[in-house]
Amino acid sequence: MDRRKFLETAGLLTAASAGASLLGGCSSGDPLLAGARVDVKESYRCQLLVVGGGPAGVCAAIAAARQGIRTLLVDSGNCLGGMGTKGLVGPFMTCYDAKGERMIIRGLFEEVVDRLVAIGGALHPSGIRQGTEFTAWISEGHDHCTPFDPELLKVVYDHLCKEAGVKVLYHANFVRPIMKGKRICGAVLLTPSGLEAARADMVIDATGDGTVAYRAGAPCVFGDPENGRVQPASLFFRMNNVDTDALVAEVVPHLPEFRRVNGVSYRCLHWRVAEAEAAGEWDLARKSVNIWRSVEKDQWVVNCTRIHGVDATDAENLTAAEEEGRRQVQELMHFFHKYVPGCEKATLMGTGSTMGIRESRHVHGDFILPVQDLIEGVIPDDVILLSANSIDVHGAMGGPAGGLYMPIQKDLYGIPYRVLLPAGVDSLLLAGRCISADSAAAGAIRVMPPAMALGQAAGEAAALSIKAGIQPRELDYADLRAALLAGKVCLV
Repeated sequence: MDRRKFLETAGLLTAASAGASLLGGCSSGDPLLAGARVDVKESYRCQLLVVGGGPAGVCAAIAAARQGIRTLLVDSGNCLGGMGTKGLVGPFMTCYDAKGERMIIRGLFEEVVDRLVAIGGALHPSGIRQGTEFTAWISEGHDHCTPFDPELLKVVYDHLCKEAGVKVLYHANFVRPIMKGKRICGAVLLTPSGLEAARADMVIDATGDGTVAYRAGAPCVFGDPENGRVQPASLFFRMNNVDTDALVAEVVPHLPEFRRVNGVSYRCLHWRVAEAEAAGEWDLARKSVNIWRSVEKDQWVVNCTRIHGVDATDAENLTAAEEEGRRQVQELMHFFHKYVPGCEKATLMGTGSTMGIRESRHVHGDFILPVQDLIEGVIPDDVILLSANSIDVHGAMGGPAGGLYMPIQKDLYGIPYRVLLPAGVDSLLLAGRCISADSAAAGAIRVMPPAMALGQAAGEAAALSIKAGIQPRELDYADLRAALLAGKVCLV
């Protein structure tokens, strides 16, 4: 979709064409808007504007604010945390090396985990091993996950932002960037107060969909251009009142039967899924159920809904996906009540208030991270984080249930600073799943621990660049590395 078509479908063409000077009349060519005026209130002035309050955006804002940078963090919702809170996505995936011996994603991620553990809101990953109910009984790539409580995660993020001096603004929807040539100077926001301008020396795009970079003119691709697909979306949900002992007793004897055939996983409860399918009571595009025990013994997180072809940049498409997700949740609750021992009296605690999006836009930057670098364990000269998350591309094989899952060949790999730099736009950094990476590589680092590490790196880079009065691509990596190490990031 080209830029003009996107603006038209999003209803933003008038704002975009009227707003070169921020204040201006709407196009007189539209009789409904003839003579109308779109007023934009000059509301905010900061050094750094972070758009998107998910895991990456929160860590970016905290990291910059701790360096004394006046930071404004805006989010369209009512809380911080994105997929981990609004989306109910859990647990945090692995933060250890591939051998499960060393915690390699640390820094702000570890600080968040430690604070959660201290208030009873998480189980530390050091004690969570692969092949248990805390990892959906999955072994490969699932050692040392972190179960957490999403409500307490909201509180931890609130406290960290307040302590750092981050100004947070909820219910603020990004409309368009404020540009001066190819340099971004802030953003126009739609809030309950109307259209408001937030001017900034630098901006971080932590929207997940790369919305800021896209509307600023950075080159982007949607999904995987080689096959024209995006990974399917999922609506997570949580349930309680589960007899966990009975459920565990049901699953454990079947562990030797877990297998993957042509990309399709036959894992937890696949034998019960087969029963429901034979009875005509299962039409989901999965053959098993991903169900994760949470912090409280009777609470479980369910990752099983699957909606294909979701375009997270299209409101009508996303609306239909949300509705389909809720339909699938009801079917799953019926399945648990009727077919799964220990779940007869399970209660639906809630569904995510937003769809879990695995893939949408990928912004192209100064360097596009290839998946082969991850598989081969490349540690780049400008490394900003270490990770060992496996390449996990849902729906990669085209079938309704098939996917691609590739473990890495080394103990870990590194992510370079260059993936945070969008091509063609100055004073802008990327953070989270919209970074410059190919579709398969993004399938590994889209999960929350690396996203938080990417955010911390972007925040540190923004702070250093603002203080030095330079563009992020002019930053001396040695300075960034020193700042990351001071922030307890693991780089070796």
